[in-house]
Amino acid sequence: MDGSGDVDGFIELDGVEKVFRVRRRTGRWRREVREVRAVDGISFRVPRGAMVGYIGPNGAGKSTTIKMLTGVLTPSGGRIRVAGTDPSRERVRLARRIGVVFGQRTTLWWDLPLRESYVLVRRLYRVPEARWRANLERCVELLELGALLDVPVRQLSLGQRMRGDIAAALLHDPEVLYLDEPTIGLDVVSKARVREFLRNVNAERGVTVLLTTHDLTDIEQLCDRVMVIDHGRLVYDGGLEGLHRVGGSERVLVVDLEREAEPIRVEGARPVRVEGPRQWLAFPAGASAAPLVARIAAEYPLVDLSVREPDIEDVIARMYERGAAVRGGGEDAPSRAVDAGDVPTA
Repeated sequence: MDGSGDVDGFIELDGVEKVFRVRRRTGRWRREVREVRAVDGISFRVPRGAMVGYIGPNGAGKSTTIKMLTGVLTPSGGRIRVAGTDPSRERVRLARRIGVVFGQRTTLWWDLPLRESYVLVRRLYRVPEARWRANLERCVELLELGALLDVPVRQLSLGQRMRGDIAAALLHDPEVLYLDEPTIGLDVVSKARVREFLRNVNAERGVTVLLTTHDLTDIEQLCDRVMVIDHGRLVYDGGLEGLHRVGGSERVLVVDLEREAEPIRVEGARPVRVEGPRQWLAFPAGASAAPLVARIAAEYPLVDLSVREPDIEDVIARMYERGAAVRGGGEDAPSRAVDAGDVPTA
């Protein structure tokens, strides 16, 4: 049966593993072969049209998972289906149904103008010209690429190239879009534009999106569901608010006052640092900053403020430690994905 019709499993992974054999020299003539388990028994399902965050620290197994989903790598064990297709066995067929943006590795042609890269994409995927033009015009307008079309890719900034790569990944109308750090190198305005573009693509075309990022704001604004991978294992699968509760994570409000003052005391936050007129206050990551800002502005001579999001690695480390403690600890404690109900609220 074609899994593409199964709304509960448009993307399916069952007990997927990926083991690499690494050779290491241990003497002048000796070499040792050891196994590195990059992905260790991951299982999850993503319904058609969902937008899901897939996050974790560097080396956790995110990129390895994405490469198996695209057919670049073959699993060492387990089963993968994307739209009813086995990626490793039907890679060419699947390629016409997916779009990929791999972080800082561009899919564009380095020495060609952006426009020429898009022409080659059309020929590569055999996209009818009318559909290609309509898709290109929409991407150029929403991502503001008009002034960049005749610029060689090598002359683009990282942020400009990322926007160019996102457009290239959508010109053939993929059903699935894999994004690795899509807002890296972008300024605040460009990040907002890219996020809005991705929301539109997901809502209007029903494109299924799997997003990896180190920017929690990307997840907050785009995804209702987040999966966390660490040491090759899925350690959390649920909502972002639940992730913050499980990890006990905090956001930091950086406040600049007109002059030095005693540590700010407001309900819902705690002072963590004071340097002259600048102060740092921590508050729960799942809470809104708006009430805090209103209280501080009403009671203190405020000049400026900003909010710093919790670091993903820190959130995962806290979650991993607390999850192990709640389940009795042990090396294998986080081997299953936890949800917000597994760990009490801090």
